[in-house]
Amino acid sequence: MVVKELIQTALTKNEACVFDEVHASMVYGKTTFSSNVSIDCAVQILDETAIPKLLKLANEHQFYLYPISTGNNWGYGSIQSTHIDGPRVVVDLGQLNAIIPQNKKAGLVTVQPGVTQQDLYDFLQQNDWPFMVPVTGAGPNCSILANALERGYGITPRTDHFAAVNALKAYLPHPDLCHSKFESAVSTLDRSGSDYIDKTFKWGLGPYIDGLFTQSNFGIVTEVTIRLAPKPAQFSAFYLQVFDSENFSEAVTLIEDTLLESEGIIGSINLMDRRRLVSMVAQNPNGQSQHVVMTDEQIETIAKEQRLPQWMIAGTIYGSKKVVAATQAQFKKRAKHIGQLNFSNSWLINIAKFIADIPLPSLAAIDKIRAQLRTLDEGIEIMLGKPNQVALPLAYWRNPRVAANKEQCLLPDKDRCGLLWYAPLIKMSPQVLSDFVAFVRETTPKYGIEPLVTFTNLKHDCIDSTVPLVFDLENPEAVSAAHQCLEELFTEGCKKGYVPYRINTQQQAKLSADGIFWQTTKLLKQAIDPNGILAPDRYNPQ
Repeated sequence: MVVKELIQTALTKNEACVFDEVHASMVYGKTTFSSNVSIDCAVQILDETAIPKLLKLANEHQFYLYPISTGNNWGYGSIQSTHIDGPRVVVDLGQLNAIIPQNKKAGLVTVQPGVTQQDLYDFLQQNDWPFMVPVTGAGPNCSILANALERGYGITPRTDHFAAVNALKAYLPHPDLCHSKFESAVSTLDRSGSDYIDKTFKWGLGPYIDGLFTQSNFGIVTEVTIRLAPKPAQFSAFYLQVFDSENFSEAVTLIEDTLLESEGIIGSINLMDRRRLVSMVAQNPNGQSQHVVMTDEQIETIAKEQRLPQWMIAGTIYGSKKVVAATQAQFKKRAKHIGQLNFSNSWLINIAKFIADIPLPSLAAIDKIRAQLRTLDEGIEIMLGKPNQVALPLAYWRNPRVAANKEQCLLPDKDRCGLLWYAPLIKMSPQVLSDFVAFVRETTPKYGIEPLVTFTNLKHDCIDSTVPLVFDLENPEAVSAAHQCLEELFTEGCKKGYVPYRINTQQQAKLSADGIFWQTTKLLKQAIDPNGILAPDRYNPQ
């Protein structure tokens, strides 16, 4: 009996929909960095009761389960394309999309895997909850739960999204444990029926196990309870344009000092280089299909037309009116000799918006200002916890088949965009960051990849860089070059102390098992999943 028929026999129509190889591969086999992945079967979970049955079946008949939430993991992937000796089955949890309120005053809410950023935003709006969605640049259609389990982060006050997870529940793949849902010791001891303490107190009782379910293949998580950040009484975004590249070190020191002294008031801060800004405001001057980088002359021309700086610092201030005003004054004083500073609540930007809204004839200069202000507004929405697609056009920058239209739903994998991410953590130091920028700018052009650099500051002492590798997915030479580029960045970067916080599914399958950390992980995996049925190549070195 083939795996599809086996699963159909075990599950009722009310529990799941089962799809054959053709449908499964077409819907779930697309990535932004490879040819389509062949999938033997897909199971769309309609009721949670199907999960333990599916785990039991996989243990008995030795096939492999790959759980996904929405599957919209652009640039990192959901399903490995590596060789697996046995049937590969996607477990689609997207239909489990309940939002369960826990405490409106505390901003405590439980979400299932299928709850997207947009779903949670709509719930908060409709029920008058004064809280912010933990948004990311991945867009409205991405799962809240999955991003937290990937240890993702955003720009709203609760930047570390798993840190905001108080509790989770899951099913383990062990044949003796898969029948019951895993929950904390506190949840097991609570006889009141409310389970409120578990959802309020992150650490529970005894060993802390919840963290094992992040960036791992130890279980199928069916819900997380998260603590949302409240909407601020006052808000201001700041934009510091650094036109002199010699001021880079001062800009880094400014960010470091600001985060150190204003923790809890300042959200994360982005630092973007000129090429990254060009990719946000202009079409690719070489055409989407060309496997070449922009020349310095092209960059200079676009930068002059758009008045783009060498570096842009963008961040947020949250708090009371007095706190925001005082923080603005302090930041302005420090930034005085570094670049040109604007605040989102400044009279200059408000006047520009007023003028742009006047129904004037369509002129190139006016249209350019309107476009920049629209992008500014979208950026502010993200900072206030409203999901949108402002960051997604980047994935389309080298896609000659589909143009990015933010008026429509953007799905980079379905639209065959080529995208990989290099996302290392780096010491917060002007010299180290300067060396990193030089490293990226020397490495990526060798492979026809634009060196687009963004730094996202989570803490004053450690910074993350997100370097998108954008390419034409239908060009085999470009795909191969992008993977070679990422391999060199990863390998040589680790030698320099630039260590990725997150890697894609193909990289996960190639991890070396050397070192006590991965040896320990392997022992835990063998104990929890003795038959290796759950996503065997996910963060599991062989």
